[in-house]
Amino acid sequence: MQHPDGRLSLQFEYDAATGRTLLHVAEQRQPLKVVRAFHLEGGAALAHVHNLSGGVLAGDRLSLDLEIGPRARAQVTSTGATRLYRSRAGSSAAEFSAHVLIRERALLEYLPDPLIPFAGSRFRQNTVVNLEDGAGMFWWETVAPGREARGEVFSYDALDFRFALRATGIPVAIEHCHLDPLARPLASPARLGPYRYFSSFFICRAGTSEGTWRDLEKQLQELGRKLSSPVIIWGLGRLPAHGLVVRALSQNSRDISSGLVGFWRVAKQALYGQDAVIPRKIY
Repeated sequence: MQHPDGRLSLQFEYDAATGRTLLHVAEQRQPLKVVRAFHLEGGAALAHVHNLSGGVLAGDRLSLDLEIGPRARAQVTSTGATRLYRSRAGSSAAEFSAHVLIRERALLEYLPDPLIPFAGSRFRQNTVVNLEDGAGMFWWETVAPGREARGEVFSYDALDFRFALRATGIPVAIEHCHLDPLARPLASPARLGPYRYFSSFFICRAGTSEGTWRDLEKQLQELGRKLSSPVIIWGLGRLPAHGLVVRALSQNSRDISSGLVGFWRVAKQALYGQDAVIPRKIY
């Protein structure tokens, strides 16, 4: 079997003796790399995923595997926005796959910076997440319209996103989004209309009571109403079990970034009784 061009496999393990989560790098192959983990208050570990190429190139095949061991707590982020470079004529689309396993009573906070597709780029992403009993997850992703300063708005060739989430073996989210701006203009009123950025934020904790989800849903709905304006719309959906999903459409990146943090803070306090701490960046 032919391996992906770049592969990163990370395992987070709870150390009962110290009360800390430790990072083990099972495999890393350029351009993906993790230098070290940073210890956070409460025993979590923070890891920054580097792309040594500076972005995703046409034909790249990248793979990220994350395993969060029982009772471990991990925060994973990028060192900056993910740039999707232009695809040359005849080149294949860049591909990224992520396989995530969050074991019993573990927590993963996956908080990358936005994805910026350059003009002429083609990209496919496939994500599979599995949560065991008591496992939790905060997972957001944001897609920009392109390099707006250069006038690149929806100038990419194609983006394809697949996302599958299972909790205790039950499928709770299966999504497929294919964007082809040339064939189906995204500025159409039937699609994004005046909005340019879109985001999804999954909030999950397997085994949490129905009452807790009802109370949290009300809190987040109220927050969404307060944060929505003519330049940004927030919406909330209930998963079939074990979680909620927050969606956003925005005309700028600033409002969408600050809003995601606001939802995260409310949800983490409700589900874990802890403050959400924005990951520090390293370059």
